[in-house]
Amino acid sequence: MNPATLLVLLLDFACIGALPILFFRRDGSLNLKWWATAFPFFLCPALLVAGFFGVLPLSYAFAAVYPGQQIAPIPFAIGSIALIFLTLGTHHTRISLWHQSNDAPAGVVTSGAYRYIRHPFYTSFLVAFAAADLFFPHPFVVALSLYELAVLHWTAAGEERRLRASPFGEEYGKYMARSGRFFPAFRRSPR
Repeated sequence: MNPATLLVLLLDFACIGALPILFFRRDGSLNLKWWATAFPFFLCPALLVAGFFGVLPLSYAFAAVYPGQQIAPIPFAIGSIALIFLTLGTHHTRISLWHQSNDAPAGVVTSGAYRYIRHPFYTSFLVAFAAADLFFPHPFVVALSLYELAVLHWTAAGEERRLRASPFGEEYGKYMARSGRFFPAFRRSPR
């Protein structure tokens, strides 16, 4: 395992971990749902370090070393970091933490990364987990990635329901029709 690749992955997870401190609103609480969504972001880097130092061995058939394992995760991690900063640059105000009761939408953002993806922060998080899976494809790391995919899908669906029920519901419905949840929608627009 390459130490430089591990460093890039840890930097990616550090950028994600800094978001609640540096960017998100501070009027929320770290409730149980928040922790259930966030714990993989703490555990995954620890598993990567444990794998790097041999504490968590790669002893499973599907987790064998493969060609390119040293460099394949790097574009994913760099892409994740880039998407985080692109998304940060799109916002003019802080947004709320996950799972907050006071998360009333103030508008619909459709510029920057939001032009194509409704949840670019979540996309960057999923790409970070994909990079971790490529670097250290241990069953625990893969399980965390699948768990996070399910939780973020559930979280995004709840946020979308709130936006559809808000005064911006009609505008958001049109936006949903032309954008993807986590990845760009490749639909043909009606003529």
